[in-house]
Amino acid sequence: MNATDVMTRQIVTISPGYSVAHAARLMLEGGVSGLPVVDDDGILVGMITEGDLIRRMEFGQGPPPGLSANESYEIIIKANSWCVKDVMTTPVATLAEDATVEEIASLLLSRKIKRVPIIRAGRLVGMVSRADLLGIIARTTPGTIAKGNDALRLSVLARLGEALPMATLPTVTVERGIVHLNGSTSSAQEHRAIRVIVDNVPGAAGVEDHLRIGRPE
Repeated sequence: MNATDVMTRQIVTISPGYSVAHAARLMLEGGVSGLPVVDDDGILVGMITEGDLIRRMEFGQGPPPGLSANESYEIIIKANSWCVKDVMTTPVATLAEDATVEEIASLLLSRKIKRVPIIRAGRLVGMVSRADLLGIIARTTPGTIAKGNDALRLSVLARLGEALPMATLPTVTVERGIVHLNGSTSSAQEHRAIRVIVDNVPGAAGVEDHLRIGRPE
């Protein structure tokens, strides 16, 4: 299962020259927390999200102490400008249409983002959100082995990403309901924490643990 199977194709976008007030209205009207920013050629140039707008001067937000002059100026611009191009986040983490659901889930977890744009030759063709991935689990029924494996893998990755303060998640694969763990851990305690979480994910027929203790140099 890949991005084309789960992505949303009808997407509300905004141009970089529009105002942040217009962006906020589109988010409220569409019930979304972020908008892709595309130029006149349909090329994705950024994302503007609730997180970008909540840093506005209207809410008393300014540069925190300890930043360089250039970093402070950048925050001041984002907090005060009324143009989307000045406030949007760029560059944007993106994936191609053939990205697997495992790759999508890993990116969402590692970047701590809620959605990822799917692009073709730089142009936006879809969006995959956390909700889209949860839909896979919700639609899974007993006996559908392929979907069951995908759903179980996503569930394991989600549990690990939420519970553990790890920079790198183990590689998780699922075959015939058996969860396979590969990679390395920094300590026996981290290894144990991973096993406790995975062992308590419902739906697994078993766990094959190939994790090594000790990060490679």
